[in-house]
Amino acid sequence: MPSDAIRMKAKTRLAKVLIWFIPLLWTVNMVVARQAPGVVSPHVLALGRWGLAGLILAAASHRELWKHRFVLRQHAWRYIALGACGMWICGAWVYLAGQSTVAMNISLIYASAPVMIAVGSVLWLGERFSKRQVLGVVLAMSGVVHVVVRGEWVHLSQVQLVEGDAWIFAAAIAWAAYALLQKRWPTVLGSTAQLAAICAGGVLVLLPFALWELCQASTPVVGETALWMMLFTALLPGVGAYWIYGWTQKILGASRVAMTLYLGPLYTAVTAWMVLAEPLGWHHLMGGAMILSGVGMVIAAKSSKTQA
Repeated sequence: MPSDAIRMKAKTRLAKVLIWFIPLLWTVNMVVARQAPGVVSPHVLALGRWGLAGLILAAASHRELWKHRFVLRQHAWRYIALGACGMWICGAWVYLAGQSTVAMNISLIYASAPVMIAVGSVLWLGERFSKRQVLGVVLAMSGVVHVVVRGEWVHLSQVQLVEGDAWIFAAAIAWAAYALLQKRWPTVLGSTAQLAAICAGGVLVLLPFALWELCQASTPVVGETALWMMLFTALLPGVGAYWIYGWTQKILGASRVAMTLYLGPLYTAVTAWMVLAEPLGWHHLMGGAMILSGVGMVIAAKSSKTQA
């Protein structure tokens, strides 16, 4: 028994360290989105990323996938829908956004997705919503607008929006739909097998768009750099972050691990500043603070309600 307690304490300490790496791993995708233009087209990159990640996850859960093959066949359309939201829109569209907006904006606008999930839970799943959570939603969405208009609230009607901001905002909405649909559609599959099935659905949706891109004369030839991008995005923000998230969640609990995900915008801003030499403006700092504060209010109110 003492040895079991010691091992558990060691696992807890390790988990508390590893959770800080989850949002850091996901910043890789934001940075790649900015470096990909001219190297690899968006849908080809997303197809390579999720195809490789799906193969790795399927190899790790092949017995479970085979055991529940009839369930997979029955609900195949669900995994295609989830793949469209999570791998196509939240994958290729992020890379499309990277062609005209900066990595900081991608991460900051994407941070509004948890708030959208909270709103969707009330409107669609019938969950209760407190005044504190409503205030958090307003604050977070104001932060999104602040980033998009680059702090020019006085001249809001005259601001010219960057195309990439619209792509990433659509991706944030799709991520909220992805999360809500998973709550709406329960499954007998474990998390690894389920993600493998969703990857398969995403690959099916991405394939025709990737083939169309490859047929265009302007599409870059897939070279060594593009293959490395596919590998890094599959292993680090894909499989790597997923495995760490799942393992630490079992030890520390879902709520504690989930809170670290909101460090993503700050990690991405610093990484983009250091690696891509993107300027760090006051509108990024203020908008990021508003988004994170709003999301924190929503999550804290939800957590306190659960504890009560």
